[in-house]
Amino acid sequence: MIEPHAPAPPGTTPPWAGPARLPVRPGIGRFLVLAGVFVCAACGLVYELELVALATYLIGDSVTQASVVLSVMVFAMGIGSLLAKRLRWHAAAAFGAIEAALALVGGCSAMALYAVFAWTGDWGGAWANGSRCLLVAFSLAIGLLIGAEVPLLMELIQRIRRQDAGGAVADLFAADYVGALVGGLAFPFLLLPLLGQLTGALITGTVNAIVGGALVLGLFRRDLSCRARCLLVIANLTVLGILAAAAVLVDDFERAARQAVYGNDVRVALQTDVQEVVLTGGTRGRPLDLFLDGRLRISGRDERRYHEALVHPAMYGEHARVLILGGGDGLAAREVLRHPDVHHVDLVELDAGVVRLAREDPALAGLNGHVYDDPRVQVTTGDAFSWLRGAPRGAYDVVIADLPDPGITASTKLYSQEFYGLARRALTPTGRLVVHAGPVATRPRVFWTVDTTIRAAGLRTAPYCVRGRDAGFAAGPDRTTEASRAPQDWGFVLASAGARPALRLDTREPTPRTLTEAGLAADGRAAQRTRVGGLAVSTLVHPRY
Repeated sequence: MIEPHAPAPPGTTPPWAGPARLPVRPGIGRFLVLAGVFVCAACGLVYELELVALATYLIGDSVTQASVVLSVMVFAMGIGSLLAKRLRWHAAAAFGAIEAALALVGGCSAMALYAVFAWTGDWGGAWANGSRCLLVAFSLAIGLLIGAEVPLLMELIQRIRRQDAGGAVADLFAADYVGALVGGLAFPFLLLPLLGQLTGALITGTVNAIVGGALVLGLFRRDLSCRARCLLVIANLTVLGILAAAAVLVDDFERAARQAVYGNDVRVALQTDVQEVVLTGGTRGRPLDLFLDGRLRISGRDERRYHEALVHPAMYGEHARVLILGGGDGLAAREVLRHPDVHHVDLVELDAGVVRLAREDPALAGLNGHVYDDPRVQVTTGDAFSWLRGAPRGAYDVVIADLPDPGITASTKLYSQEFYGLARRALTPTGRLVVHAGPVATRPRVFWTVDTTIRAAGLRTAPYCVRGRDAGFAAGPDRTTEASRAPQDWGFVLASAGARPALRLDTREPTPRTLTEAGLAADGRAAQRTRVGGLAVSTLVHPRY
């Protein structure tokens, strides 16, 4: 595509490095180049954010994924800038080729990553596995192409009208940074909610290809040989055709990938303002499963064991007023309402879409016993941490933290000393707090960090874990769908502001189907045998999970 030129005599300026032969006045040409910089910068940042978001959704641990993607990409941008020095005498043709490649790689990156996740399912392994290598490869490739843009654009601007290097750099970076701002805001507020990750990436690639191709073929076409123009036209039309075909097939692709991930029994798949929610089963005798952002949050096979273990030990004692943090599916509230002397239940859930599904979906509403029809249950949509900051002091006998796993970055603040201090303030002097703290056998340091952090907030604790008692048991929530990596227990921490809480069950109430006091005592002893000492407290500014 880029044709070599004969070397110029020493001391002369090569003809291809002289003033550009533009079809418009230099001022308009300069403005069009800066407009192209603006659009290309916006597209480049969207590619970066799309990789971070998709990696976080598929792999988890947003801090690690953002760090890996951005650091690799910035490193690659530096390498790309160095490599672009060799292309500066062919700036127009090189820029056109780079934009076509960037549009194809960036636009298709989300589909490629999601396809690997759906059909290989090996994201949970070591960093050396193919899926994570593909993420790094896309970050590297996109970073190289973005980095090569700036030197070539600088050369094009200087060929339109020579000016001092400082002024040219200021103009170029101003357009670049403002474009990045627009792309950074467009991704979470426009592309992601309206188009989704896959279609949003494809649309971004299409815009990138159109703008890059139009800039070179329209403004700098006289600097290109006939062969170079033809090759650029063919390359851009090919890229646009691939992106258009992918956009047409994206819905079918997403359905097939979803079935590969969740099975053939998907009934509900929706993107709320917070997360992706998928329901499978729940009809014709099939157990209902609820997935949140790809993680199995509830399984109808064993959810009762989890929710009984979470709720009933905390209900031993006064329990007229109960606060549930999380638990929008209504299953923890179902267990709370089995106690007839409960007068009021406040439920704080971040995702209104989950609550709406728990009200309206026949299978899920049937599983939770239609708890949202009970006048004692009052639902508030909001962040649990923020809500606790304004909660009345000493208002609740029981606080139940039915929250995502502490290993998920978005949940880290909900397992901090500050959070437990707010929960303690909301409890009566003899009130009790119970926390789901993740699996014990496979992640004892995380579990005992939760216990250490709760004690640092001034609460006395009684840890316990509930293990699987049948061959088909796979613990959760937030478990992987692969049985080989599924944790085999649930860990809980029961805490009280007064005396150390006893692991007891209220025999006056309807007894749990899956728990006994003897079994609960044994579960407490089993948890104690895994104790890890010397762990630091997790705080907002220094998370330990």
